[in-house]
Amino acid sequence: MTDAKFYTAAELANRGMADLPDELVSSRHLIYSSPATLAFNSPGAEGFGVKRAGLAIPGSVMLLVAPGCCGRNTSLVSAMPAYKDRFFYLNMDETDVVTGRHLKKIPQAVEEVVNCLEKKPSVVMICITCVDALLGTDMERVCRKAEERVNLPVKPCYMYALTREGRKPPMVHVRQSLYSLLEPMKKKGTSVNLLGFFAPVAEDFELFRYLRGIGVKAIREISTCGDFEEFQKMAEANFNLVLHPEARMAASDFEERLKIPSIELTRLYQIDKIRNQYQALGRVLGAEFDDAEDYTSAKQAVEAFAGSRPGLRVAIGECMNGDPFELALALTQYGLTVTEVFGTISGENFGYLERLAALSPETRIYSNMEPTMLYYDAAHCPAELTIGKDAGYYHPECPNLQWNSDVQPYGYAGLRRLMEALTEVLK
Repeated sequence: MTDAKFYTAAELANRGMADLPDELVSSRHLIYSSPATLAFNSPGAEGFGVKRAGLAIPGSVMLLVAPGCCGRNTSLVSAMPAYKDRFFYLNMDETDVVTGRHLKKIPQAVEEVVNCLEKKPSVVMICITCVDALLGTDMERVCRKAEERVNLPVKPCYMYALTREGRKPPMVHVRQSLYSLLEPMKKKGTSVNLLGFFAPVAEDFELFRYLRGIGVKAIREISTCGDFEEFQKMAEANFNLVLHPEARMAASDFEERLKIPSIELTRLYQIDKIRNQYQALGRVLGAEFDDAEDYTSAKQAVEAFAGSRPGLRVAIGECMNGDPFELALALTQYGLTVTEVFGTISGENFGYLERLAALSPETRIYSNMEPTMLYYDAAHCPAELTIGKDAGYYHPECPNLQWNSDVQPYGYAGLRRLMEALTEVLK
């Protein structure tokens, strides 16, 4: 094999989700850690992986329990000013790995961490790795033992790469763990939570205005809570808006434990679908959102960029703020030519792929984790613009928009910002 393996959108649509080729299902082959998966496989190395996410609660600290090889990349995060004096380490040696001896050390280590700090933390997060997954560690029990020693909440978060394709991947579990700290409160009809991200949604997200227009006064995100007391006020919300599918289980816990229902929204770049989603949300809330100005502004941005560059050849990766298949479908609808998508196909985005196949059947679909990506040659499928860090790696000669900032684009504002950013990149 001397070429990177790909399938066209039409081939995959014809096969169906139940018959995906082995090359596009990472559990069926060895994994190649391409630039797209380096951050994925090292959740503390970049972006909001398990470690940064575990410290989303104001005033929290983290004890990382791991062999040295698993913990060393945390130094990249702990060097950031926002995480100074918030990471602590309990190193596991070979005997710990074989016998599980380290489990008895954790409560004492938590106590030492709390005692060495000038200010008492709001919560201690214990981050453990695949080693404890293989040992079958009951981390909840260990956390309870630690709580008895420090009289503080102690919660687990799991950096288990082994579970990333399971029912509860690490980034799903860490959300549940964080929100489990909330205690029941009297509900306020003017309070809403946004669930899904560990960084704030962009301030120009029009939904903030829409919600305030129907009487909502408090819109809370975990990333904007100034202290632990404000974080606790998330329990008074009348309902939750789920902005990312990884927050679904946490939202389910909200509903079961705190009696707070949820409504799920999807990040979209198809302008008509954005409008349809707002109309559906309005029906659920018994309100009508006036989105005419935002719709027009986003449409003008699309026309200014895509309308002046018909057929522009674009390659899209998955290391960016969006679903690569939904974005590929949107840009194709706007008149651009999406030559390649580097992404992971799921049951949720297969519908986008099917619609993409109807408009652009020859679009090539690659898996970043497929070993033959070692042989990828950009000359086989030239592009004029790339979106996503991974696509930029594969086409180093092309203008690239990484589009992966911590602050999250969403809705009409996100679409408008994307078009403006693409215009700037091509300058």
